[in-house]
Amino acid sequence: MNSHNNPRKSSTPVFQSTRLLDQLREQIRYLHYSLRTEEAYVYWVKNFIRFHNLEHPRELGQVQVEAYLTYLAVQRKVSVSTHRQALSALLFLYQKVLGVALPWMDELARPVPKKRIPVVLTRAEVQAVLSHLTGEHKVLASLLYGCGMRLFEGLRLRVKDVDFDRKVIVVRDAKGGKDRVVMLPISLLDALKNQCHQSHALWTQDRVNQVPGVEMPHALEVKYPKAGQTWGWHWVFAQGTLSTDPRSKTVRRHHAYDQTFQRAFKHAVQTALILKPATPHTLRHSFATHLLQAGTDIRTVQELLGHSDVSTTMIYTHVLRVAAGGTASPLDALQI
Repeated sequence: MNSHNNPRKSSTPVFQSTRLLDQLREQIRYLHYSLRTEEAYVYWVKNFIRFHNLEHPRELGQVQVEAYLTYLAVQRKVSVSTHRQALSALLFLYQKVLGVALPWMDELARPVPKKRIPVVLTRAEVQAVLSHLTGEHKVLASLLYGCGMRLFEGLRLRVKDVDFDRKVIVVRDAKGGKDRVVMLPISLLDALKNQCHQSHALWTQDRVNQVPGVEMPHALEVKYPKAGQTWGWHWVFAQGTLSTDPRSKTVRRHHAYDQTFQRAFKHAVQTALILKPATPHTLRHSFATHLLQAGTDIRTVQELLGHSDVSTTMIYTHVLRVAAGGTASPLDALQI
C-alpha cells in the first residue's frame, strides 16, 4: 500500500483460503450477505483488479480507486445505483477482507440517486397483464400485486409462512433483514392452495428420491439439519427441476427462477399493449398506489410495504396528486 494513504490496520479476519476472491466470498458468507450480493461484489473486485493490470489491491490506493470509479462513470456510463454498488464492493474488500481502514475512503463521494416517480399501472392494466399470464406465473404476479411483495419475497415464500386460516402471509428476512405480515387476498386462496398442492407433489417426490432438503437461512441448516426436508420449509413456488446450489454445490430443489418469471411478465405486458416500462416491481408500486387511492392510511401502507421511514412511502402520494388532477392546467381555462 502506498505510504501516502496512511492505512490503519484493523482486525484482520482469519481465512481458510489463500486466494483473495475466495477470502472475499468467505467473509461475505460469514456476514450472511445474500448470494446476489456475493456475486456482485466478486464481479466488481475482479473488474477492479483487471482494470489495474492484475495488481493486488493492497498495492493500490486512493488514486487508483478514484480512477476506477471515474472509468465506470465516464467510460462505461453506469447508473448511479451500479456506481454505488461498485464502491460498496471496494469498501467491503478493504475494510472487511484486507482489514485495512483507509481514512480517504470516508471522503469518496457516493453518487446521490435521483428521485424518480415510480411506474404505476392502472387497475385495468393490472387486470390485462394478469389475463396474459398462466399457471404459477399468474399466481405469483397476483401475489406480488395483492400483497405488495417484492419479487424475491414471493419466490422465497415458504409453505409454513402462508396462513390460510387467518388469511395472512409472513414475509421473512425481507430487505434490511426485517419480517412483516401482509394480507392474503381472499380471491387468491384457491389458486394459492393449488400452487401449494403442486409444490407438495415435488416435495413428496424429493423425499422418495432422498434429495437433500431445500436451502435454509443462515446457520439454521447446521442447527436443524433435517428442517430443510420438512414440508413447512419447502418453497411455495418450487422449481420443477433440481439444480446445484452455487455455494454448497449440493444438488437440491431451488425456488422458481426470477429470470423465467421476468420473461413471462415482460411478454404479458407487451401482449397487453401496455407502453409503460413495467417490471414485476411495478406490481408493488401499483399495490401501494391503489391502496392509497382507496383511502388506506399511509402508515398502514408503510407497514405493509416494510418501509423503515414513511418518507419512502410518500413517493406514492406524488403519483396520486398528479393522477387525481387536483390542479387544473391553465390551458383548460382558454377558449380555443
